[in-house]
Amino acid sequence: MGLLSSLFGLCGFGVGISAGLVIGYYFFIYFQPSDVKEPTIRPLVEQDTKSLQRMIPEIPLWVKNPDYDRMDWLNKFIESMWPYLDKAICKTAKDIAKPIIAENIVKYKIDSVEFETLTLGTLPPTFNGMKVYITEEKELIMEPALKWAGNPNVIVVVKAFGLKATVQVVDLQVFASPRITLKPLVPSFPCFAKILVSLMEKPHVDFGLKLLGADIMSIPGLYTVVQEIIKEQVANMYLWPKTLEVPIMDPSKAQQKPVGILHLKVVRAIKLKKKDLLGKSDPYVKIKLTEDKLPSKKTTVKRGNLNPEWNEEFNLVVKDPESQALEFIVYDWEQVGKHDKIGMNVIPLKDITPDETKSLTLELLKNMDPNDTQNDKSRGQLVVEVTYKPFKEDELTKDLEEDSMAVQNAPEGTPAGGGLLVIIVHEAQDLEGKHHTNPYVKILFRGEEKKTKHIKKNRDPRWEEEFQFMLEEPPTRDRIHVEVISKPSSIGIHSKEALGYVDINLADVISNKRINEKYHLIDSKNGKIQIEMQWRT
Repeated sequence: MGLLSSLFGLCGFGVGISAGLVIGYYFFIYFQPSDVKEPTIRPLVEQDTKSLQRMIPEIPLWVKNPDYDRMDWLNKFIESMWPYLDKAICKTAKDIAKPIIAENIVKYKIDSVEFETLTLGTLPPTFNGMKVYITEEKELIMEPALKWAGNPNVIVVVKAFGLKATVQVVDLQVFASPRITLKPLVPSFPCFAKILVSLMEKPHVDFGLKLLGADIMSIPGLYTVVQEIIKEQVANMYLWPKTLEVPIMDPSKAQQKPVGILHLKVVRAIKLKKKDLLGKSDPYVKIKLTEDKLPSKKTTVKRGNLNPEWNEEFNLVVKDPESQALEFIVYDWEQVGKHDKIGMNVIPLKDITPDETKSLTLELLKNMDPNDTQNDKSRGQLVVEVTYKPFKEDELTKDLEEDSMAVQNAPEGTPAGGGLLVIIVHEAQDLEGKHHTNPYVKILFRGEEKKTKHIKKNRDPRWEEEFQFMLEEPPTRDRIHVEVISKPSSIGIHSKEALGYVDINLADVISNKRINEKYHLIDSKNGKIQIEMQWRT
């Protein structure tokens, strides 16, 4: 009976399955809904914003906002460099964390805190776009859209009271929109003095946190609380207008603004060492301030004279009297070949008393190495007179504190003494030559001519070059002529082309101490040039 019951049960199961399949197929075929409509296919351009966001939730910013630029090249660069960036960033993080950990383990009576594993994983962050702001200040403002869904593995081992606990951070996600400002821009590498970072909105941070192998973020309610705490803490510290400031260099030294004038008189040389086999030397003196990129100044050449007298005067611009030194090198002029060096010496500017004329007799040395025995040999002497005239402290302080676009109120009356006229050529825009556009700027002032370097094939060149004119009196009635010229390529039949010019009255510069403006170029369709002018007394 048991066997028969089993056989009938199997038969019933088989018959039930077969009957169910047949009935289901019948209902599927003959009872389909009759009100189903064919889908309407519409181009993406005809879709509204909500429909697009529903269909494609991760639209890059450069698609939605035309003022955001694509960053594919940067993402490819980071992807290629990520294995090396990972190690470098982790090493830096460990170095930063070490002193912080050492300070706190004593405070909280912890035996040790160590990184057992620290890696950012194999997935690099990506930039969905970047917005760059153009201002007339000496700064660069960028707003990248950062997304990082990484697979880092950070394991921290904490030992305290004889116990050991392991904390692991995994599956990190960070979505942020930082504003990065590089300012002020300076003519010394890396060309900016500070990095300012702030967040334009609260960031999204998501991660897994394992304690003793268990994911504590899965505890009900804890995930939301941690999310809000992180957002609030980060926002309190770095949400715009609050910033994280990372100093790169001292901006005062990087910009190296003039702080005074050094008046120098090269009087004579005594008993110079003879460098020529036949006849006497033909000496001249080359003068330069250290840490200054301006060309050296030179005296005239005195033919066949080992005791020459020059009595020639020079004015040099001082930017840092504490570190700069006045360097003298006496050469023997040669008509053919390299000029022979007779000797040299330096005067540290910190040894010169301001507003006091000092007469010095310098022993000429082979070099400035105090341990070189060849410096014991006599090479002659050089007699000079120096006077350091620092700028007025109140004017210097005001100038350093004012912003690059701020204009000071004119002082009472016109400055009675002379001063330094500083011309900074920043950039030009929308230049257009007929046959070529390789622009450079030529400045003409009181018969003196200055030129910037020429930039090849660029309609929007940036020079950031500074020129200085030492004047005995304020140029209240003068004009400065600024002309933009395109230099032809070395091989070609075309000559130079004038791209535009502007004549600027200097009366306002003398009154306001500083002007930074864009000028429309005459004889140019759309060309403009940005020039900053300063008057230092």
